[in-house]
Amino acid sequence: MPAWQVLPATPPRAPRPAALLARAGLAGCVALLAAACSLGPRYHKPDIPPPEHWVTASDPAAPEWPASEWWRGFNSADLDGFIAAAQRANDDLRAAVARVQEADAQRRIAGAPLFPALAVSGQATRARAPVPGSATTVPYSTGNDFSPLLTASYQLDFFGKNRAQLAAATAAANASRYDRATVELTVMAGVATSYFQTLELRDRLAVADSNLANATQVLHGLDLQERAGIATALDVAQQQTVVATVNATIPPLREQLRQSLDALAILVGSPPQAVDVTSGGLDALAQPAVRPGLPSELLARRPDVASAEAQLIAANANIAAARAAFFPTINLTADGGYESPALASLLTPASRVWSLGAGLTQPIFQGGALAGGYSLVKAQYQELLADYHKAVISALANVEDALIAVEQTADQVSRQQQATEQARRAYRFAQAQMHAGTINVLTLLNTETTLFTAEDALAQAKYAHLQSLVSLYQALGGGWQQQEEKL
Repeated sequence: MPAWQVLPATPPRAPRPAALLARAGLAGCVALLAAACSLGPRYHKPDIPPPEHWVTASDPAAPEWPASEWWRGFNSADLDGFIAAAQRANDDLRAAVARVQEADAQRRIAGAPLFPALAVSGQATRARAPVPGSATTVPYSTGNDFSPLLTASYQLDFFGKNRAQLAAATAAANASRYDRATVELTVMAGVATSYFQTLELRDRLAVADSNLANATQVLHGLDLQERAGIATALDVAQQQTVVATVNATIPPLREQLRQSLDALAILVGSPPQAVDVTSGGLDALAQPAVRPGLPSELLARRPDVASAEAQLIAANANIAAARAAFFPTINLTADGGYESPALASLLTPASRVWSLGAGLTQPIFQGGALAGGYSLVKAQYQELLADYHKAVISALANVEDALIAVEQTADQVSRQQQATEQARRAYRFAQAQMHAGTINVLTLLNTETTLFTAEDALAQAKYAHLQSLVSLYQALGGGWQQQEEKL
């Protein structure tokens, strides 16, 4: 061939179909990998800046957060016993524990798809069938078939759907534990409040009985004076009114006392007749000191806030699972075993059978179910985000309310004690002057009524202060502190 003769350039070949498929598959895998890496939004804790200090005066430099057994600060053996009984037998607490167990079971169910599924099956058949190819007669063949098989299946979690569902179930299980702690704190606070109310009503009944005895004694003296011509029938009638009024206050107090004991019985999981308080009073209780630290520390001490965040984490994981539902599902299956017409040759190498398979399912059209599910979980996340924000600000408000209640009820008790002491002095003076004949019975009646009212109000003020202390313990989360849950 002459050197100058140049052959035409070889035209490029058209890509083969197999090459096109390989390239398309490679491009698809790259796209799927990119999508798999960005399916779910990464969870970020909502930023809700707490205030720098409490509105009500408190000393954050020397905080006294509640202890784990905060109720022991009241130094009441009866209260300790009721709390212990509630921890053992309270029905709300038992139900909360059962809900934790339910959530743990749901988590195990959600985590199961991440592992291969194995199943063993065995089948033995004896069949009779015609032998094909016979022209005149129809001979039949009877035979056996034995086939034990082990089947395995596994779903490739390529897009993280199963992992997201497990993360959501784990967060829900954590939320159930925080809810159990919230229920326990509520029950303990309820037991303490009911017990203190019982003591308050016992004190008020004691005051009423004492006032009734005093009023009856005065009435007896006026009866003697009327017979001697010193007092009038009007004086006696007025004192009889006082006696009747004081006497009428006793039945409602007894009713309230029984109702308070019944409420306490429900909290400790006992029938009403099994619970009674026959001794003790509000004055025998200690007044424990409790001072919250910085508001920023509160959020780690409130189980309800932790529960709200755990539910938010679960909703965030559900978004990832809903997005993964748009992508293909890849399943791998394998089975192996033996198949033979005779048991004697069943386990021989020649009887072995096996198969491998892979399947891919890509949703194309489901009437908007996938898109609707995705929109649903995103809306649920926004709902729970609002719930979390409300839980945080409510926790801060609860502490503020409890702090001002403790401060003001303590001041109220102090002032009411002074008022009661003054009323008691005035009543003693009135009795002395009445016997001396320097005042009329109307003055005695006024001082008597004032004393009775003051003593009853003092008992109520003491209870209100103890109730505010319990509310503060509850607002501060009791002695609970958030810890990483290990499931």
